[in-house]
Amino acid sequence: MMNAALSLAGGVAASIPSPAVSYIDLGPFRIHFYALCIIAGIIVAVLLTNHRLTKRGAEPWVVIDIALLAVPLAIIGARVYHVATHPGFYFGPGTNIWDVFAIWEGGIAIYGALIGGAIGAWLGCKWTGIRFWTFADALAPGLLLAQAMGRFGNWFNQELFGLPTALPWGLEIDSDNPAFPAGLPADTLFHPTFLYEVVWNVIGVLFLLWAGKKFRLQWGRLFALYLVWYSAGRIVWESIRIDPSEIYLGLRTNVWAAIFGVLLGIAIFFVQKRRHPGLEPSPYVPGREWRPKGVVQSQDTDFVDVSEPPAGEIEQRAATSTVASK
Repeated sequence: MMNAALSLAGGVAASIPSPAVSYIDLGPFRIHFYALCIIAGIIVAVLLTNHRLTKRGAEPWVVIDIALLAVPLAIIGARVYHVATHPGFYFGPGTNIWDVFAIWEGGIAIYGALIGGAIGAWLGCKWTGIRFWTFADALAPGLLLAQAMGRFGNWFNQELFGLPTALPWGLEIDSDNPAFPAGLPADTLFHPTFLYEVVWNVIGVLFLLWAGKKFRLQWGRLFALYLVWYSAGRIVWESIRIDPSEIYLGLRTNVWAAIFGVLLGIAIFFVQKRRHPGLEPSPYVPGREWRPKGVVQSQDTDFVDVSEPPAGEIEQRAATSTVASK
C-alpha cells in the first residue's frame, strides 16, 4: 500500500500549503498556534455546553465549576496517554526525558483526554449535583466541535499527516521537517488527515444536534452516539497516517482505541436505553436541584402568616359575599 501511494506522489500543482510558522514571539513569551487552537476549542465547547445545560434547567455557567476539574485532568490524561503509546519519543538513547512535559510542541491524545476528562467531569458533577450523563449529553456536540478546531493545531505543526497522495488536496510538508519521511522527493504531497477529521467532526456536530433533538436522546445516549461517530472516523484516519506508532496485531494503538470507542459507545447506548426508557426528570440528582433567585417556595420559608385577619376585615368579606350571592 505504501509503495503504491509513493508512486502517485509528486508532480501535482494543486495542493494545500502548510503554514510557514507555528508560533509567534511576544516579548519573552512564545505563543504556539497549536495551544491557541486547543484553547479556542475549549472555550467553544464550554459556551455550547452551557447553552445546552441551561436549556435543560441547570444553573447558568455551572459548566465552569465542572470544567475546573475536567479540563486539567483531560489535558493530563491526553499527555499521559500520548507518552505511554509513544515511548520511543521520550525514553531511550538520544531522547530527552524532559520532553515529556513539552506539550506545546504537540502530542496529546483524545482518548487519554476522554478518560481524564470523564474522571474530572464525574467529580465536577458530584460537586455541583448535575447528573453525569446529563452533562455528557450536553457536552457531546461541543466536544466534537472542539476536536475539529484542535486539529488545526496539527496543521500548524505539520504533523500527523497521512500517506503520500496525488490528489488535488494533497498537503505540502516542508522537506526539512523532522516528520518528513526519509527518501521521498521534496515535493511529495500527503493526505491531509487533519482536514479529513475536521470535516467529519463538523458534520458529526450537526448530526448530533439533529439526532438529540429529533429522538430526545438522554441518559448518556447522545454521548454514546458521539463515541461511535468520532471513533468510526478515527479508525479510517489512523489507518492512513504514517507517523510512528506502536503496533499490536498489525494495527496502530489508536486504531485499537477507536475500535474500543465504537464498541463502548454501542454498549452505553443500549444499556442506558434499557435502564432508562423514559426522560430525565431533571438535570440534577434528587435533592440537589437549583432554584433561581427570587423564586419563593412556600415549603422552604420559615415565615407563613396563618393568623386571622382583623375583625373589621372579616365583616367586610362577609358583607361582600352576601351581596354577591343575591
